[in-house]
Amino acid sequence: MRYIISTLGCKVNQYETQAMEALLRRHGHSPAQDGEQADAIIVNTCAVTAESGRKSRQTIRRLKDENPGAVLAVCGCYSQISEEDVAALGADVIFGAAERAKLVEAVEQAVEKGLGCRYIDPPFQRRVFERLPSGAVAGRTRAMLKIQDGCVNFCSYCIIPYTRGRLRSLPIPEAVEETLKLRSQGFREVVLTGIEVASYGVDLPEHPGLADMICAVAEAAPDLRIRLGSLEPTVITEDFCRCLSANGNICRHFHLSLQSGCDKTLKAMNRKYDTAAFYRSVQLLREYFPGCALTCDLITGFPGETEEDHKETLEFIRKCAFADMHIFPYSRRPGTPADSMPGQLENAVKSRRAHEAQQVAEEMHKAFLGAAVGSMLPVLFETQENGYSTGHSDTYLLVSVPGQGLRGQLRRVLISEAREGQLFGHLAD
Repeated sequence: MRYIISTLGCKVNQYETQAMEALLRRHGHSPAQDGEQADAIIVNTCAVTAESGRKSRQTIRRLKDENPGAVLAVCGCYSQISEEDVAALGADVIFGAAERAKLVEAVEQAVEKGLGCRYIDPPFQRRVFERLPSGAVAGRTRAMLKIQDGCVNFCSYCIIPYTRGRLRSLPIPEAVEETLKLRSQGFREVVLTGIEVASYGVDLPEHPGLADMICAVAEAAPDLRIRLGSLEPTVITEDFCRCLSANGNICRHFHLSLQSGCDKTLKAMNRKYDTAAFYRSVQLLREYFPGCALTCDLITGFPGETEEDHKETLEFIRKCAFADMHIFPYSRRPGTPADSMPGQLENAVKSRRAHEAQQVAEEMHKAFLGAAVGSMLPVLFETQENGYSTGHSDTYLLVSVPGQGLRGQLRRVLISEAREGQLFGHLAD
C-alpha cells in the first residue's frame, strides 16, 4: 500500500503522525513518491482554533482531489468534535484523537476490502496512556517522545480538553526505556512533549512530578540532549529549576505558554497565573540556566482586550526579552466560552495588534542572536548544503559552519556572526 500522511497542529500531533508512519512501515507499506497516486491518505487534523479547522478541511479536500481513488482516513482533534463535517468531505475512515494503532488497521481494511470505519470515543472516559512507537521520520537526528496526554485547564479560548480528555501520563520507567531505545537507534536528541506536561504524573500511583520524570530520563541517558516541549509557567519553581540544572544535558531552551501580558486578559482567558508569577518563572530560568533561550506563545485581540491592555502586553514581552515568539490573532472557536464573550474585535484590529507584537518579537530575536556572537555553543548538526553544515544549538538557534560530513555530530562552535536570522561560526574542537 502506498500512503500519504499529512499533519496539522502541535508537536503531539507530529509525534502521533510519525508513530502511525512507523506502524505503516512495519506492516510493509511505503509512502507514495512525488507524482504517484496513493492508495490511502491519512490526515491528522487540528482544532485548536476555527482557522485550524478550516486548514484541516482544506488539506483533506486538496489531497482527495489529487488522489481521487485513494481511501481517505481522517483523525485528530478536528474529527473528534466535527465527525459529520468530516464525513461530508468523503472520509472513509474517521477516528478522533485516540487509538492510532487501530486507525492503521482500519485503513488497511478499507484498502483491502473496501470497509469503511468510524471510531469516535468519549474523550473524558479515556484512562490509559496510549503507547505508540517513539522515534522520528527517517533521516532525522532528533526524536520526539510523548510523555503526557489530555488537559483539564479549560482555558476559555481552548477546545482541546474536549478533544483530548483527561490527564494521562507515561510512567517514568517506560519513559526511560523509550529514551534508551531511541539512543540505541542513533538519535542524539529527544524532545519530551505532551498536551499539558505541567500536569505530568497526577494520574500515576506515586504522583511523580514533571521534574522527576525529566531528571530520570536525563540521568539514564547523559549523552543525549533532552529538550522540553511547551511548559506552563506554573511548573517553573525553584525546586524544578534546581533539579533540572543538575543535569548537563537539558537544553537551555524553554517555551512558556504566556498568551497575554495583561492580567485582566489572563483572567478572562482562565489562565492559572498572573504576569508577576510568569515573570518570576522567567527570572528563575535565567538564574539557573544562564544564557537560556525563552520563547512563548501570544494571542492578540482576545475579546474585551483594549488598546491599553494591548500596550500592557507589549511592555511585558519587552520586559521578558524573549528569544522568539509564536504570535496568533485570536481566532474564535465555537464550543468555547470565549466564543460567546462580549467585546469581540474585528479581524483588522486583531491582525494589527499581532503585527505590532511581531515587530517587538523580531527586535528581541535580533538582539538575542547578536548576544550569541563571541560565545561557544553546542550544536547538533542535521543538514549540509553549499559547503556548510547546519544544526541547532542547545538554545534552539540555527547555526552553520563551513564543512561537510558533520550530520549527527554534537560539536562546540565558536559563534562569529549573526545574519539572515541565524548564526555562523567555526568548530572549536
